[in-house]
Amino acid sequence: MRARLALLVGAVSVLTLIAFLVPLALLVRTVAEDRATVRATADAQSLVPVVGTADAATIRLTVEQLAAESGRPVSVFLPDGTVLGAQIPRTPAVALAARGQSLTGESAAGREVVIAVQGRADGTGVIRIAVPQHELTAGVTRAWLVLALLGVILVLIGLLVADRLARTLVRPISDLSAVSHRLANAELDARVTPAGPAELREVAGALNHLAGRIQVLLMQEREQVADLSHQLRTPLTALRLEAESLRDPDDAARITAAADGLERAVTGLIRQARWRHTPAQPASSDAAAIVADRVAFWSVLAEDTGRAVTLDLTPGPLPVGVAADPLTAAVDALLGNVFAHTPDGTPFTVRLAREVGEVVLTVADDGPGMPAGAIRRGASAAGSTGLGLDIARRAAQAAGGRLELRAGPGGGAQVLLRLGPARPGSATPLRDA
Repeated sequence: MRARLALLVGAVSVLTLIAFLVPLALLVRTVAEDRATVRATADAQSLVPVVGTADAATIRLTVEQLAAESGRPVSVFLPDGTVLGAQIPRTPAVALAARGQSLTGESAAGREVVIAVQGRADGTGVIRIAVPQHELTAGVTRAWLVLALLGVILVLIGLLVADRLARTLVRPISDLSAVSHRLANAELDARVTPAGPAELREVAGALNHLAGRIQVLLMQEREQVADLSHQLRTPLTALRLEAESLRDPDDAARITAAADGLERAVTGLIRQARWRHTPAQPASSDAAAIVADRVAFWSVLAEDTGRAVTLDLTPGPLPVGVAADPLTAAVDALLGNVFAHTPDGTPFTVRLAREVGEVVLTVADDGPGMPAGAIRRGASAAGSTGLGLDIARRAAQAAGGRLELRAGPGGGAQVLLRLGPARPGSATPLRDA
C-alpha cells in the first residue's frame, strides 16, 4: 500500500510539475530572446541620428565603435548602395526596410533588427544589427536546470509526505494483521489498539470484540468439557469399589489399576480443558515403555477374546517428541480399533522399531481391512465416534511425524504411527505405574 500511494503521489506530482514547468521554461526562453532583441534595438536606435545626418566616414567610425562594444555585427546600408560596418549582402528584411518599414526578423544565424532611417537627402538608409543565437539563449540553459532541480526536489518532498501519510494508514493495518495472526496462534488475550482513520478504528474495535467473544465461548466450552469429565468420577468410584470386592486378588489389582489409569486420564482432561498453556520445554516420552505398558494392558482382553498377539518391541528407551498422555491415548486408540473392528479370534501384530530419524509403531491385523476415508475426524463406518485415528494422527504430528494406513499382506489393516525423535532440551517424564 505504501508503494502504491507513493507511486500515485509521484505520478500526480510529475504531471502537475510538467504542466507548470514546461510553460515556465518556454516563457524563460521567450524573455531571454526578447531581452536580447530589446538591447539590439536600443543599439540600433542610437545610430539613427548619426545615420540620418552624418557623412559616410563618421557613420563608419560610429558603427565600428558600436560593433566593438556590443559584440554584434552592425551594418548600415546607404541609399547609394554603400555598406558600412559588417559587409553582408542585402537580405529581404533590408530590402523591405529600404522602403521605410522597420522590422525584426529571423535569420539562419539568429535574429536581425532592421531600422529604416528617413530624412537623408539622398534617400532612406537602413541600420541592421544581427543578434546571434547564443545571445538569444543566454541564461536559458541555467534557468532550465534550476527549474528541473526544483521539480525533482518538489517530487521528492511529495513522495516523502506521501510515505509519511501512508505509514499512518499502513501501521494500524499491520497491527490488525499481527493481532489476527496472534489470535490464530491461540493467543486469545491479544488485542489491538485502535488507531488511524475512523474506519480502521472501527475494524480494530470489531476485532477486539470478536477476540473477547471467542475467549468467552472457549471458556464456556472448556468448563462444559470439565464438567462432563468430572461426572465420570462417580462411575469410576463405583468401579473401584466393585474391584475391591472381587475375591481374586489378581483381578482386583488389575481392575483397580485400570480404574486408576482412567481416573488419571480424566484428571488430565479436566486440567487440559480448563488451564491451557504452552509447555515451558519441548514434550518428550519413552515410546518403548508406553507401548509395552499398553500392550500388556490390552493383552488381557486379547486373551479373553481368543486373539493371538505377536510382539516385536525394540528395547528402550526410545524417546520421541510427544508427551506421554497423548502417546498413550494414540496407542490405546490403535489397539482399541483392532478389538472394535475385527471379529473375536483375529490375530494382530504390534511392532515398535527405530528407523532412520524416527520411531515407527506398526499395528497390523488379519481382519477385514480399513475402509477408505477412515482417518477423517468424526467419520466411522462401524458406528464408533470416528476419533481414534484422528487422535493418533495428531499425536504423530505433535512429534513431527505422520500416520499411515496400509493394506496388510493378508488383506487386513496395517497402521503405521511414525514419531519424530525428542528435541534437544526436552525431558522424558517418568510414567506412573
